[in-house]
Amino acid sequence: MSRSLRLMFTSGAVMASLTLLAQPAMAQQSDAPIQRVEITGSAIKRIDGETSVPVTILKMDDLKKQGITTIEQVMSNLSASQASQGTSQVVGLGTGGASFADLRGIGANKTLVLLNGRRLANNALDSSAPDLNMIPFAALERVEVLRDGASSLYGSDAVGGVINFITRKDFQGGIVSVGADMPEQSGGFSNSANIGFGYGDLEKDGFNIFGMLDHQGQRAITGTQRNYNTRYPGGISPTTSPANYYQDDKSGNPTAPSCATGTFLVPGGDGTSCSMTTSSFVDYVPKSERTTGLIKGTLKLNANHELSLEYLNSESKVYSAIAPVPYGGLFQNRTRPDGSLNPYFPGNGNFTPNISLSPTYTEANLPAGVNPGFVHVKWRDLPNGSRADENINKQQRFVAGLNGNLAGWDYNAALTFNENKVAVNLMGYSDGGIITKGILDGVINPYGEQDAAGTALLNSALLNGNVRNAKGTTKVADFNASRELSDWFGAGRSAALAVGAQVGHEKFLSTANAEYAAKVVASTGIDPETHDEGSRTTQAVYAELNVPIFKTLDVTAAVRYDRYSDFGNTTNPKVAFRYQPTKEVLFRGSYSTGFRAPSLYEINSSQTYTNTSLQNDPVNCPNGTAIPGKPTAANCKQQFQALYGGNKKLQPEESRNITFGVVFEPVADLSIGIDYWDIKLDHSIGILSEDDVFADPATYASVFHRNPGGNLATDGSQCPNPATCGYVDLRTQNLGGVKTRGIDLSVNYRLRTSDYGTFAVVSNSTYVNKYEYQSAEGGAWKQNVGVYSGPAPVFRWQHNVTLNWNSGIFSGGMTGHYKSGYVDQDPEFKVASYTTFDAFAAVAATKALTLTAGVRNLFDREPPLSYQTTTFQAGYDPRFADAIGRTVYVRGSYKF
Repeated sequence: MSRSLRLMFTSGAVMASLTLLAQPAMAQQSDAPIQRVEITGSAIKRIDGETSVPVTILKMDDLKKQGITTIEQVMSNLSASQASQGTSQVVGLGTGGASFADLRGIGANKTLVLLNGRRLANNALDSSAPDLNMIPFAALERVEVLRDGASSLYGSDAVGGVINFITRKDFQGGIVSVGADMPEQSGGFSNSANIGFGYGDLEKDGFNIFGMLDHQGQRAITGTQRNYNTRYPGGISPTTSPANYYQDDKSGNPTAPSCATGTFLVPGGDGTSCSMTTSSFVDYVPKSERTTGLIKGTLKLNANHELSLEYLNSESKVYSAIAPVPYGGLFQNRTRPDGSLNPYFPGNGNFTPNISLSPTYTEANLPAGVNPGFVHVKWRDLPNGSRADENINKQQRFVAGLNGNLAGWDYNAALTFNENKVAVNLMGYSDGGIITKGILDGVINPYGEQDAAGTALLNSALLNGNVRNAKGTTKVADFNASRELSDWFGAGRSAALAVGAQVGHEKFLSTANAEYAAKVVASTGIDPETHDEGSRTTQAVYAELNVPIFKTLDVTAAVRYDRYSDFGNTTNPKVAFRYQPTKEVLFRGSYSTGFRAPSLYEINSSQTYTNTSLQNDPVNCPNGTAIPGKPTAANCKQQFQALYGGNKKLQPEESRNITFGVVFEPVADLSIGIDYWDIKLDHSIGILSEDDVFADPATYASVFHRNPGGNLATDGSQCPNPATCGYVDLRTQNLGGVKTRGIDLSVNYRLRTSDYGTFAVVSNSTYVNKYEYQSAEGGAWKQNVGVYSGPAPVFRWQHNVTLNWNSGIFSGGMTGHYKSGYVDQDPEFKVASYTTFDAFAAVAATKALTLTAGVRNLFDREPPLSYQTTTFQAGYDPRFADAIGRTVYVRGSYKF
């Protein structure tokens, strides 16, 4: 047994025996009050509730009134959050339906997500960060957001900040809530229902046990239920049905130039070929179902000690659809294997070619069975329908905790087990080998209706099955204790010390279903041999010391040492101050270092080929024009093959964080906070941007690996065969740095009136003054504020402003959300700013029954036009805007 595992079990034994060993102390201190310090807050934050670091507290009761039912929607209320991946990105991108948080825009894997102060298992597909869909929404009491680095206490990932989702500590009685969201436009209806029940008064009875069950359902919005799919050039593909055929750089289609006959066809731009609007097949919002259950029991062992057991089980199912399988590397012979004419070959009596075809046309390095005079074919398997996937994500978590006071120390210890499983199932895919041979031999008609033999062959090629499975587990034992010391400097308050330690074990496995994956590799890009596996042990110790220097000044110092079995160790300190010269004014600031350990996936993932976005081959199609001898249809605006995979030589990302802020309360019930933040990140882990690679082939010449014909492959079935596979090497590596800084502004005001009730204004804004990054170590710094650069833009301004009112049994409110505009992925175009408003009204009809109704996107603001190609949804960016439109929602809650 490894040393770390022994420590884990030893810690568990210590926890279990603490109660027995401490019985005399418990008896002696039974009359002593339990000292607990919890972060609490309200919409109006007071000066005396502020700490040396900036914390935003969101109360779930307030958020639920605004019609919020998912954690993704919670994140949209944080101006410090720059969205990176939501559930909708499952469409075409194989994310498993996961949704992540991303504070400061430096990456979801650099925002630490906690549940009740402890980590969840990272999403099993890539082990990068926890899936927000696994959070038990109905059981939450509040969300605490630390807008500062915190590796000195929490270790890895706490670079951009920490989001702590906190559930109820105990619950008595019962509650049932139901709700529905009804978009004005077609598609996107959703519903939610949850029930909770608890028994036992912790203080009177000495115990409490409660459970919460929550279910949410979301219907899809298809590509034809919104008009964004007509916003070109996004969502355009040269692989069509009826098919495009070509020799050399000439491409034809039987329906060109009108391209009016076929499914979602549009002119190809050359007068002889067609393109297809694939976004018409794409789900803008995928269908999803989520079910979460949480049960927690707490037992007071005596006045000073509590034992708690907590179990969480979550399941998320996300279904998505995209265009039918594309086959971009097909060949079609003029004759069948028996020597007869292929009836489907252009000009063999089926239709007259609209480009000249050579009966002796040939090329070097052709696959076996291809005869002179052939044509290349780009065809989409429309007969077998749209491709679809089902992503099943399951998480379970068990925490056994013991906390209390022992010999003057407030302690908290726990054993935690987390497990995440993801299964990806596919529908509507087809066997590339059968299709390839069927087109080549003249059995399948790529230009029109099928005969009986073609239909039978297509039916035999249809493949539904499981393509990928992943599992990740973490086991952690942790212990921390704190106590007051003495008033060292006569400040009127005692110094306080906290110490802690933890040991953990992580394990990760992600594999392809080899037999099935081999048959669909041409359209999925999933290597059938994919086997990503890794594990490691971690140990950490940390300490924090708070010292009041004067009555007005506190200084805090913290340091943490982490050791990882796969890359080594790191030490990260933090110093902070809190200066309050008057009751109305508070100054605060901090300096810290941080780190993010490379994930098990980044280190251990296998080498995999997949498609790039649409690109021009910089050698064969410079500036979008094919050179002589190189077909346009195979070199210009194509999805080429790229090699991705892990790197066992990765080193941690390292950071430096600085914050400085002031909070002041000029009048009663008005609080204003201004916080400056500055983050510098070194050795960021990622892959080279394919846009950068294709735009600068000289600098990145070493990543281009061409086949013997000097070409890059456009079909997954051509790799890894060295005779046909040309690719760009985009495997994971330590890249350059990131520098970002800005200001958070918060304003909170409450107005109490005797006649009209109470009004409250809560505003949080984030202004990003600087965001620049390097694509490679020592490379040029690229600007990202207000510019779509790399994977996404960084918004210069984000605001969320809420006005709430309540009087007696009635309440209501309105919230405004704002994101500033930015230069698009196409630098010739600017994406407009995006502003939406939500409104609600609620009534406490009885002591037990509360009814809420509201409207999201009150003025039905459409997403601003964007020509981004990073996601499969065309015409806008689903990471930053909502396709659902104006939506009426109703909620009802009954307590018993």
